[in-house]
Amino acid sequence: MTETTTTHEPSLEYALELDRNDLLAEYRNEYYIPKGKDGNDLIYFTGNSLGLQPKSTFRMVEQELKDWQTYAVEGHFDATYPWFSYHEMFAEPESRIVGGTPEEVVVMNTLTTNLHLMMVSFYRPTKDRFKIVIEENAFPSDRYAVASQARFHGYDPAEAVVELKPREGENTLRTEDIEEYLEREGEDVALVMMGGVNYYTGQAFEMEKIAAAGHAKGCVVGFDLAHGAGNLLLNLHDWNVDFAVWCTYKYLNSGPGGVSGCFVHERHAFNPDLPRFAGWWGNDPATRFEMPREFVPQRGAAGWQLSNAQILPMAAHWAALQLFDRVGMGNLRAKSEKLTGYLEYLLNEREGFQILTPADSTQRGCQLSIRIGDDAKSMVGKLMERGIVADYRVPDVIRVAPVPMYNSFEDVWRFVEELGVMSAG
Repeated sequence: MTETTTTHEPSLEYALELDRNDLLAEYRNEYYIPKGKDGNDLIYFTGNSLGLQPKSTFRMVEQELKDWQTYAVEGHFDATYPWFSYHEMFAEPESRIVGGTPEEVVVMNTLTTNLHLMMVSFYRPTKDRFKIVIEENAFPSDRYAVASQARFHGYDPAEAVVELKPREGENTLRTEDIEEYLEREGEDVALVMMGGVNYYTGQAFEMEKIAAAGHAKGCVVGFDLAHGAGNLLLNLHDWNVDFAVWCTYKYLNSGPGGVSGCFVHERHAFNPDLPRFAGWWGNDPATRFEMPREFVPQRGAAGWQLSNAQILPMAAHWAALQLFDRVGMGNLRAKSEKLTGYLEYLLNEREGFQILTPADSTQRGCQLSIRIGDDAKSMVGKLMERGIVADYRVPDVIRVAPVPMYNSFEDVWRFVEELGVMSAG
């Protein structure tokens, strides 16, 4: 359940004391913090949209540029990190981010591209079982992707795509309502394809329970972890999730439009007969340069690759992953719960703010979505003038994400103070 707040205090001195006792505080120095017009560090709460740049990123990308300059095509084998096998070095650290085995994960492409590649394999509709279940107010790319897949197979998205809605008067979905729907209607459902964390409300879905409920009725279950990877403690293998995709430019701090990750559970990943769209780089590497006429997928999620590794964006991701491996997701998650718990406490000490995100810490990441009112958009602009970067979403919500890698308790305190002053004014 949510962290107890009985010992919190609403003072700056208390926030500074929390920062002095923060074992991860030093990692803030590993990132470039943008400066405001006054030359001071901005308070940056939009890592749920684009994470900050690690200071090691430039060095890692520069290395690849130098190797390209030095070796040209021979860099595929002679570069510092040979390009031929570049994707392989991500398997272990990426698997630790999402709780899979190294053979179950691959870094490739971009997010929605990977989502479509997964649905080629895992959305196999029939006359009796063709529906796709998503959450209401899913991120637009997810809605567009599932609707276009249904249409591609000859189904009307209005009939094929089911959006599960919260109960009347509630802001988030109850797990028991998702389970009840699947128990009642699951035999019509080909695919459950939900966001691991809803981008708007910040609700983290109970993926293990949803996967179990879907599988009990014969459904395939996948998740878009754009807001989950690098944010939640994930255990995709043990949760028995069929597949998942995620971007790396949000909590994983790997640059705008960065490369994407993909998980395919081992019970599927080692099945060469599973339908897929094939490409050269997904072929067995032992015969790849023999240019075989027939595609033989390599084992694991890497068999879904299409083309050569995207070396420059992957270099940025590699730099970011080193920090995650040093810190560990368990430590990050522990600090995240404290940061978000303190933000929640301070907001609840004031009137006029409604938090849409669940109070249960197991059902949220580090984002809180705050219903402000009609002036939410202008308030985001005023916050920016005060050196605080938050995020507006139509019609009346501010999203705030204290990221444990680089945000502080003082950041949280100053944000709520400014919010209170503006609301009172």
